[in-house]
Amino acid sequence: MTETILSNAALVLPGEVIRGSVVLRDGRIAAIDHGTGLTPGAVDCGGDLVMPGLIELHTDNIERHLQPRPKVDWPHQAAIIAHDAELASVGITTVFDALRVGSVFTSSNAGYGEYARALAHEILGLRAANALRISHFLHLRAEICSETLVEEMAKFGPEDRIGIVSLMDHTPGQRQFRDIGKLRDYVMGKRGMSEAEFDAHVANQQTLRERFGALHEATAVAEARRYGATLASHDDTTAPQVAVSAGHGVHFAEFPTTVEAARACHVHGIKVMMGAPNLIRGGSHSGNVAASALAELDLLDILSSDYVPSSLLSAALMLGDLWGDMARGLATVTAAPAEATGLTDRGHLAEGGRADVIRVTRIGNAGAIRGVWVQGRRVG
Repeated sequence: MTETILSNAALVLPGEVIRGSVVLRDGRIAAIDHGTGLTPGAVDCGGDLVMPGLIELHTDNIERHLQPRPKVDWPHQAAIIAHDAELASVGITTVFDALRVGSVFTSSNAGYGEYARALAHEILGLRAANALRISHFLHLRAEICSETLVEEMAKFGPEDRIGIVSLMDHTPGQRQFRDIGKLRDYVMGKRGMSEAEFDAHVANQQTLRERFGALHEATAVAEARRYGATLASHDDTTAPQVAVSAGHGVHFAEFPTTVEAARACHVHGIKVMMGAPNLIRGGSHSGNVAASALAELDLLDILSSDYVPSSLLSAALMLGDLWGDMARGLATVTAAPAEATGLTDRGHLAEGGRADVIRVTRIGNAGAIRGVWVQGRRVG
């Protein structure tokens, strides 16, 4: 029997923060007690926050480890292990690793090849070998504007721990990049394209949407059902787009770009997820709606670290301060993402639940991780 007792802590419970202790035993939360008393052998948390481990639904972080510099491909096992360790260090105990499915081979300007099936095999292999510190699921980003989505998704099945399939429609002139000028700045800056190359890229993407859009969208929805995965939309911009998402059975919306879309999501019972970097920076890098605006309108339910893992905790603390309700703010990175993806064993401090727990010291507007436990085992 293994046991850890965290005492004299500010316990983040559903709907409230109380002073008390939590007992972690054999991978589960064995007890929650009120009060400031110290049990012999307990860790004195000195009033630090003790809360459920953070749950990350959409992160591009693994890509940064796989390709730390342009045209530098890092050994995959080392990259995955480093990615896993980084997430553990910032309090993330469950991650849905986002992998693109759907490739483009015919365009020299924006071609990108297939990689998801092979990388998923490596992630799952390391998990099976107990080489990873935290819990990993897969998030397949289904690129509608691609050539090979049908073939790539067919290579996955229910045994692959696919928790999320998101519908990613990056057709130029709509959704995230309704403003072609913003798209031009982003793509030309990132890929070093000339004006002519950019124009060819836009034309190719729009052609792919016309040729394959309906088939790819239907395929992604059907495959999500076959996997048993939660379906998400991405960059919804208008109420009609949200209505289509609702018809597909979407559970949550990743990064809606307008207040109109966020309101429509709530009308249809779709949870709204926004980027933690957007909240911290004070706005979207693409010129879309600010996460803070949605928070002030009570239209924000879930946060994602997107491309900065350490942003997840800081943004949730910011929301707690903004709303004057720390339990509610922290639920956007614990209970809410767990509920959106059907993970009933985590996301709350509750007796019998999975012992994924973190200890956090508030430092100004941010938080410092003082301890991370996954299934009761300390990993950070």
